[in-house]
Amino acid sequence: MQKKFKHNYLNKDIDLIGLGNAIVDIIINIEDKFLELNNLKKGSMNLINSNESDILLKNCNVIKKVSGGSSANTVVCLAELGNNVQFIGRVKNDNFGNFFSTDIKKSNTIFNTQPVNDGPSSAHSIILITPDAQRTMCTYLGASVEFEPKDVNYNSIKNSKYLYLEGYLWDSNLAKNAFLQAAKIAKEANTKIILSLSDSFCVERHRESFLELIANNVDVIFCNESEVLSLFKETNLQSCIKSISTICDLVIITLGSKGSLVINKGESQKIKPILLGKIIDTTGAGDLYAGGFIHGLIKNYPLKKCGEIGSICAGHIITQLGSRSNINLQNLFVGDLG
Repeated sequence: MQKKFKHNYLNKDIDLIGLGNAIVDIIINIEDKFLELNNLKKGSMNLINSNESDILLKNCNVIKKVSGGSSANTVVCLAELGNNVQFIGRVKNDNFGNFFSTDIKKSNTIFNTQPVNDGPSSAHSIILITPDAQRTMCTYLGASVEFEPKDVNYNSIKNSKYLYLEGYLWDSNLAKNAFLQAAKIAKEANTKIILSLSDSFCVERHRESFLELIANNVDVIFCNESEVLSLFKETNLQSCIKSISTICDLVIITLGSKGSLVINKGESQKIKPILLGKIIDTTGAGDLYAGGFIHGLIKNYPLKKCGEIGSICAGHIITQLGSRSNINLQNLFVGDLG
């Protein structure tokens, strides 16, 4: 597939703006027994309150902290690949919020959202990694879900080539309103809109409104197999591919160890997985795949090459703990990144 994704940037200065939950990821190695003792299903994403968070953290040894959240992970990947990107998310003026702001800026991501002084504390996610490299997440959303229209810099969106939105924002009415207003501004300014479906449970909660949003506003979708099956209440992936192709021009479906599919106007291209070492932690693999793929879109590469860049980014990040690369991502593409 040597096709490219058509666009007209009109001399826009910003490559991408990401909107999403601003979450500090707290990475912890555990044994399977810990999940059993805390009644947690391996591989699940669980919403918890601040008291539950305190209890879990008391019994754990923290290995690493990073400024995370799905959209933030993708934006940071793009920044590390040399793109001019911004992230918009809500934090409180507290320890977690200050850490998030300082940490995300280390990647050269622009983060200008002012912290709030009142309300719930900043969001954080306890990511429990078992010896088989599976991750189980316990997330306190806190201040991030009070993200609202006034937190969005609409002038920046007008000046951006792409707007990246994560489906998790749909869980809050305030954030949903900001999401829709940002999408409206983007569409009027010819800013391409990218949506990540986030997870299958999120899709299940908002299936009908997601389908309407995609049909009316979205140019590019990132999802995994379970998310697209949930979106159409199907058990057959091929049926989903046909259905989603009718409402969105460019769809990327990640398939874990089986690689990914790039579907452009109904034509499908399989991208092989690229594993760069032993799998340590799958946290952020889909987010980094999206970052690598979007980098290719920004550079106007053929879609197959976009997918290969995404696969390399994902294949690298799962060989280490957490969603931030221990090396400069550009070193993975010496002479071939553009």
